Amino acid sequence: MKKIIVSALLGALAFPAYADTTDQRWMTIVELKKQGMHCVDDPNCFNRYHPEIPARAKANVGDMIVYHTRDALDTEFTLDSIPADLATVDLGLVHPMTGPVHINGAKRGDAIEVEIVDIAPDQYGYTVIAPGFGFLRDVFTEPYIVNWRLTRTGAVSPGMPGVTVPYEAFPGSIGVMPGLPEIEEIKAREADLAAVGGAVLGPSGAGALPADLCGEGGRAEKNCLRTIPPRENGGNMDVQQMQIGTRIIFPCFIDGCGVFVGDVHYAQGDGEVSGTAIEMGAVTTLRVRKIHKGKGASMDMPATMGNDQIIDMEPTRYYQTVGIPIKGKGEIPPTHQYLTGAPIANLENLNEDLTIAARHALLQMIDYLVEEHGLTKEQAYVLSSIAVDLRVGQVVDVPNYVVTAVLNLDVFDKYRHY
Repeated sequence: MKKIIVSALLGALAFPAYADTTDQRWMTIVELKKQGMHCVDDPNCFNRYHPEIPARAKANVGDMIVYHTRDALDTEFTLDSIPADLATVDLGLVHPMTGPVHINGAKRGDAIEVEIVDIAPDQYGYTVIAPGFGFLRDVFTEPYIVNWRLTRTGAVSPGMPGVTVPYEAFPGSIGVMPGLPEIEEIKAREADLAAVGGAVLGPSGAGALPADLCGEGGRAEKNCLRTIPPRENGGNMDVQQMQIGTRIIFPCFIDGCGVFVGDVHYAQGDGEVSGTAIEMGAVTTLRVRKIHKGKGASMDMPATMGNDQIIDMEPTRYYQTVGIPIKGKGEIPPTHQYLTGAPIANLENLNEDLTIAARHALLQMIDYLVEEHGLTKEQAYVLSSIAVDLRVGQVVDVPNYVVTAVLNLDVFDKYRHY
């Protein structure tokens, strides 16, 4: 941890020779840097949730916290990586998080408000299709990768010619540590879901960090939560609106809250449908804005506040497909396989089902990208993961709820240049 003390003079100085320095505030910058090649080499890195994971730094309200983060898969991918390289990925290492940071004065039952001040991207990022993962995992079963060159203005790739993705970075994972009561509640409900065939990744010591606590034989191996699903403590929410300038309020489940950041995305569509965005390492700066005393006890999930971030992200041109809950007769998509039974398989039209409606819209979008823009199906799926927003149209017109897929046409150079 590195601390730098800086002086910030507040207010405009009309007469510099007679500057009034009585209203002067001291701010601490708390910095957690990467150490070593991988998370396992880095004491500032962890990949499970447990309240006994030690804080790597302490910060006060008003302080800046600078997190140096790794990509979501903790890989050694480069611009030359190929699909076969995905075989080296160990999903037990997902996600490497930086932190946690103890916020002085915050107690269990409070809420902490943080602001995303800046995100500095690495120069390289990737988007992959991993077999067995992603929204259309039954359709796309082979590994695939697109390697991106990243700047503060746009991302380009030889694997996606004619496309420039605008810089809209946000932390895919950001949150606070759960407490022991929350861990027990989460484990119980996820075990119930797993028992009926739900897609649940329970606690596992394989690759878990910190190893002495969460790893195989660790003292809390069976109680360290995986980082893939978002929960009450935030975590892997993958909400693209959490851009620079956004404020996020988290309920605190332990004293000090334990604020962490990881899995930063250069850009992502609402849905992240292939299973990945443009994944990258980054340097993310947060400001601790406020402790809301007692507010956390009444919060079910984190909440966000912003200004014009959502407006700035809207495309100037778009193409949209519309999905309703219909599917092939006899088909049970993987998202519904835990709900086994003849009624689902034999129905072409499901009732009030947003998941099937989203699938319907996305499949149409992929067809459009292939037919109208000459992309391969894999390229279309990857582009949908980073430049297509799945949006709920309506949830009242039974039985057919509507989900739309909105493609930002601005990513195509041919549209942007006229």
